[in-house]
Amino acid sequence: MNSATASATRQFEFDRDTFAFANELVWEYRLDAASQKMVSRRNVPPPTYAHRCFVLARSARQFLYHARFDAARPVADEEACRGIAREVVSRSPRRVSSEAGRVVVPGYDSLRSFSQAREGALKGVCGGAWQSYVLRSHWRMILPVSRRHQERMAGQLVRSVPIRRAAIVHLFRFPALSINHGIVLYDTAETATGLRFAAYDPNRPGQPGELSYSRADRTFYFPRNHYWAGGAVNVVETYCGWLY
Repeated sequence: MNSATASATRQFEFDRDTFAFANELVWEYRLDAASQKMVSRRNVPPPTYAHRCFVLARSARQFLYHARFDAARPVADEEACRGIAREVVSRSPRRVSSEAGRVVVPGYDSLRSFSQAREGALKGVCGGAWQSYVLRSHWRMILPVSRRHQERMAGQLVRSVPIRRAAIVHLFRFPALSINHGIVLYDTAETATGLRFAAYDPNRPGQPGELSYSRADRTFYFPRNHYWAGGAVNVVETYCGWLY
């Protein structure tokens, strides 16, 4: 396999294709021991980089599709890094650039190292909080979500993840909106009860996450973490124009 083909087909890797910084939370959440429900209070001081889970999920895929990292080149200055990042995130989140057409990121070997060193530049150009809400999937969530729909969605994601290498999904509960969140799925595996998807969660950049699907009740489940009590979620894939 030549280098161009290898780059075009390289799979998403958590340690290199994710942002080092997190989408911050407006609210502090904790699990109430008595009720086993999440309770919340506003974070003080308020976060400076919040409501960008979909922005980070989309941008991670844009770097996978359109950037080429070259650690052997000299590191660019802050303004040049900002321009490089702006060029990457201005491109389609649905179609892959050719190897020759990729944006070169000099001085870094991955998005993880680039975003660790140039956090301010990337936060400044990846997109505003409003871009996490102006999505077709946000309109879709107000409609009923049947178990048949979720069964079809599970099958769609099994096909989508290998093709896209980074399938972006919207997790929600409606009308309660106890969760309204975007993550990236990058691997899938059969389990005894259904499916398990490996995930990049922009709220938790330090470790891989997961999303599971149960065939018995045709339902997706997202495990408990510091902002979600765990349980059933509805799932819709977004940014899903066909690539090839």
